[in-house]
Parts: sequence; structure tokens; C-alpha cells
Amino acid sequence: MVLLRSKTTSVFLLIFVACYSCSPPEEPIKCSSENTNCTITNSYGAFPDRSTCRAAEVAYPTTEQELISIMAEATKNRRKMKVATCFSHSIPKLVCPDGQEGLLISTKYLNHMLKIDVKAMTMTIESGVTLRQLINEAAKAGLAFPYTPYWWGLTIGGLLSTGAHGSTLWANGSSVHDYLLELQIVSPGGAEDGYVKVRRLKDGDKDFNAAKVSLGVLGVISQVTLKLQPLFKRSITYLTKNDSNLGDQVASFGHQHEFADIIWYPSQRKAVYRIDDRVSTNTSGNGLYNSISFRPIPSLELGSIRTLEELLEHLSYANGKCASAKTITSKLLNTAYGLSNNDDDFMGYPVVGFHNRLQASGTCLDSHHNSACAWDRRVNGAFFHQTTFSISLFKAKSFIQDVQKLIEMEPKAMCGVELYNGILMRYVKASSAYLGKQEDAVDFDITYYRSKNPMTPRLYEDILEEVEQLALFKYGALPHWGKNRNLAFDGAINKYKNAREFLKVKEVYDPFGLFSSAWTDQILGLKNGVTIAKEGCALEGLCICSEDIHCAPKKGYYCRLGKVYKDAKVCTRVTSKINICDVS
Repeated sequence: MVLLRSKTTSVFLLIFVACYSCSPPEEPIKCSSENTNCTITNSYGAFPDRSTCRAAEVAYPTTEQELISIMAEATKNRRKMKVATCFSHSIPKLVCPDGQEGLLISTKYLNHMLKIDVKAMTMTIESGVTLRQLINEAAKAGLAFPYTPYWWGLTIGGLLSTGAHGSTLWANGSSVHDYLLELQIVSPGGAEDGYVKVRRLKDGDKDFNAAKVSLGVLGVISQVTLKLQPLFKRSITYLTKNDSNLGDQVASFGHQHEFADIIWYPSQRKAVYRIDDRVSTNTSGNGLYNSISFRPIPSLELGSIRTLEELLEHLSYANGKCASAKTITSKLLNTAYGLSNNDDDFMGYPVVGFHNRLQASGTCLDSHHNSACAWDRRVNGAFFHQTTFSISLFKAKSFIQDVQKLIEMEPKAMCGVELYNGILMRYVKASSAYLGKQEDAVDFDITYYRSKNPMTPRLYEDILEEVEQLALFKYGALPHWGKNRNLAFDGAINKYKNAREFLKVKEVYDPFGLFSSAWTDQILGLKNGVTIAKEGCALEGLCICSEDIHCAPKKGYYCRLGKVYKDAKVCTRVTSKINICDVS
């Protein structure tokens, strides 16, 4: 097995070889004829339940007036509608209309910069504008949008609808929607309205806090106005420490540094602290962030990486995953995760540069024919689950300590997570949005292997399931609306104190339920059924196991109680069934 370990290390290292002759992301919408008989998926090629979402046709408005006409006609005919974006990076089925007769409305061409007011420091844009466009156009005017996610491939409409965020506890917090000044949303109307209503909302209006995080069920956001700041510089240093006191550090660290985050490698017992603050614009430096995770990767190498990961899973070879994880982590640390002191070279900390060059990246979007983003399904790229949740700042220490207890029992259990760069911990602040964060919190972002076969269990299946249930049920975590498996949304709406107010606004804005679907009704608590009980359902997060058949008993995985969180029910690999109690 030494030979296999060596091969594992060398193949996983291929992920760090960048190539600039690559293929851009695939269109999420495909139609058999001219914009009709369509299917839609996300950029990863699969929704949590692996269903295929269909629609009768897709419309691509290029102006708000075209959008109004399209929606009026659809409302008149009582057609189900859903909004789609150019990249479709959300994991849940928010883009799926009910049935096969629905209409998809893509914001792909609603991507115009409408106005930048330098004096007022505001920007008005259409909802299909990407994060990269927003950042670049603001910088040209000497302005900056302060807090954003780290990935370019998102649209402003998608960011707002799912409550996306960066990392800070300063100012209004890291949620993009909390820097929203005005919002224009096109919703269904009655015959007396011409079957459509254009609502212009601003901060302080009655429905503004409902519209800020809408999940796409209130209509189509057509344009927004954001509050900007003068362009500034930042100074970034990554500091690696043992994770023994991570629980004690987590709350205070977020207050000490404006753009703080933490990358946690639990099996390696390491935590990497991002010391990241504003500095004077006179400070020397022209730093750049070109995240290694978001660079284009040669297609053949992506296929090799995935094939090897599948082999390690098939062999249950944890040592191979752990060796590879250590090599990858070392490479990331030595290359500062893609930071450079200029456009090319990392020469040491701190890395100082203008905010627009450091806040986000995604060069794999500029690909050509030989390479792609790491998760591109066309080249057998990475295929994964993503479990992302926010835990109250004051409960985060206890959660971290519980995870550390699990690692003490199973030291290799998180090596698979570390192949995907560990657990990213970002800071989020309480929001006034009805479906926004309810209190100051730490967001935990966990990415891990997903089999192409939904009936195949993962290595250390039980540990990741227990971490998920620990967070959601013991610590009352809120799920990220744009990520997660089904079980994360089970009963989640009850954790939002203004959920009823949101539903009242939904009923007014979409009285015919044309922007609703079975999925959105389920996550909003209007219908039962967000979890699906069937053979193997717990393996994919479609349910929490209550019977062995929900796991994979033929492959040795049975439904058992958690190791630390005894209320958890998880799919555990069992070598002997003697004296083991049923948990149902």
C-alpha cells in the first residue's frame, strides 16, 4: 500500500497545475429546440435528490420592459415560473418550476450596469450582473463593495435571493443584502394591473426585509441599488496554529480583524487564521488573490483526480486520503492559497493590495477547450456534497469541541474533507432580513466526496452525518439557503422569528403561487416532505436514518446512534452485528 500512497500524493498534486486554455462553464439550461422543451440543473450537474427539472420553455429578457411583458403573458395564462441565472451555482432546487409546462426566466442578459453615483457612492445594476462585473466596475469609479463571497461566478440576484455573504462582524456584517438600498421586483398581478406589478422598494419600506432574501418566490428581481465605499487597501497574512484552543479563539478573532476567517483542518489538528484588515492606500503593495481552488485545471487531470478518489473510497483507504490531504494543505500554505504580492509571485506576508484585487476570484470562468473549473461534470470533475450552516457566535466553541471529540475517536475521519481544503469558517452578523441570519454567527462550510451512485456509502459516513446533525439539531444552526442536502431544511423555517411575516408578503406578491414549487413550499413549511424516506435515503441526506434500510446494510452500513451526540442517527460501518441495538 506504500506504492498506492505515493501515487495518491502525486495525482492529487495535479490540481495545482494551472492552465489557461480551458472550457467555460456549461449552460445550466438545455433545450431540445429553440428555447423549448428544456431541462435545468446546477453547475454541479445534480440536485440533492438527483431529480431532473423540466420546463416547457425559457425566456431571455434583455430589458426590464421585456421581462414585464414576458411575465404578464405567463401570469395571464397562470403558468408556473422560476428565475434562472447564467451560472446556476445553488445546490437546492430553487430554480425548478412544478411540472413540465413551466417557464424559466433567465437573467443571463439582464446584466447591465445602469448607474454609478460616485458622489453618493451608490451603484444601480440589473440582477444578472455578476460579482466580477460589480467589483470591476466599482473599482473603475474608485469605489468598492466591501463584503462579498470569494467566488466570482455568482449574480447579484442569486446572491441576494440565497442570503450569500463574505466574512466580517464589522459594520452591517458580511451579508450582501445588508448593503442594499433599493430593490425593484417584478411580480404577478391581476387583470386590473395588466397581470404584472413592478414594486420599487427601499430601505425602510414595509416589505423591504422580506424582499432582501426572497428565495426567488416573490417574483423576479430586475434591478438593485447598492451602497459602496471609497476603494481601499487590505493587508492579509495567514497564520497556522494548532487547533487545541480553536474553540476559545473563534469568537474573539472575528472581532479583532475586519475580514477575518479561519480554515480548519480537524484531522491534522490545524487552524489557519486569516489576519486581514484595511490599511492606508499609501501602503506599498499591489497584491492579487487568484484562488487555487478557482483556477482552471487541465481536464485530463481532473478526471484522474476523481478516478483516484473513487478508488480510495472503494478500498476504504483512509491513509491514502490523509497522506494526500497533508500534501495538498502544505502546498496551499506554501502558495498562500493563491495570494501573490504582485500578479505572479508570492514573496511573503503580508500581502497588501487594493480590495478589488483581493476580495474574490474565479479565473476558471475564462477557460477554453482543454481545462475547466474543478467541478465541471463534462470532464468527470469533482462531485461533492456541501453542508453549510451558521451557528451562534456564543455556541460555536461548544460545537467545535464536540467535533474535536469525534476526531479523537476517529482521527482520520476528516481527511476527506481536507482534500477539499478543510472547513471554511466565516463570520456573519445578525440581519434585518426576515430570512437572514438571526444572530451573530460563525458559518461552517464543509465540502466532501459524493458518489456517482446514490446507493454507495462514503468512508466515515457516520462522522460527517453526526457533525451535520450536531450543528442543525443540538446547536440550532441555520442552513445556507443556496447549499446543503435536504435534511438541513427539515423544520428550518421555524428558526426564523419573522417567517410568518415573510409568508404574508409572499401571499401578496404572488397570490396565484406561480413562483412557488413543491420544493419551496416544503422548505417554507407550507407542505410536508422535504425529507424522503426510501432505501438508502440517509446516504444522500434525503432523510435521517430510522431503519437499517435507509443506509446500506448489504455493504455493512447500519443505522446507529452517534458517538458524541447520542440523539444523532447515522449510517455506521459495522463489522459485527452482535449486541447492537436497533435505534428506531
